[in-house]
Amino acid sequence: MYIIGITGGTGAGKTSVLKALQELGAHALDCDAVYHELLLSNADMKADIAAQFPDVFINGEISRKKLGEIVWSNPDSLQKLNDITHKFMDREIDNRIDSLKAQGADIIAIDAIALIESGQDKKCDFVVGIVAPQKKRLARIMHRDNITEEQALKRICAQQPESFYRENCEFIIENTYETEAEFIRKCTEFLRSILYG
Repeated sequence: MYIIGITGGTGAGKTSVLKALQELGAHALDCDAVYHELLLSNADMKADIAAQFPDVFINGEISRKKLGEIVWSNPDSLQKLNDITHKFMDREIDNRIDSLKAQGADIIAIDAIALIESGQDKKCDFVVGIVAPQKKRLARIMHRDNITEEQALKRICAQQPESFYRENCEFIIENTYETEAEFIRKCTEFLRSILYG
């Protein structure tokens, strides 16, 4: 059984790599999706966020927009949020890995921007870093999240540079393809060669 880590900055193409792995039979753990689930359901995490960021709550619920405005423009605030959420995420990812193992999963893929910083990479047999030109990343983020170029650039600048992934990942996939379908096809070929030789 393999546990594969997928990481890289926002807009680089991690979701496409996850799709390629799913085509190879992998069970995907999308940490962004898990985080959003916990924002809604985990009372302890919400309480810790409320203590640190009381202004992001509207009618008792976290406004992701308000929280994003704070953390994407302030590295200290982003680190404080990560310090809160990583401990809850770590526990939840462990539970989901155990559940998938019990179901007989052969390949589990963990997709996370902060995979290495959170220590999730220690669970993985190897880590694949996804990198892409900044211009392409900006276009993807603006289209995906319906935000301005300035807002998209703030998100990119708040995250690790490309060199971080090149230094800390066993494999690097460069996303310079014109279409997602072409990128997924190339990723599937590359990942198949790693997993099956």
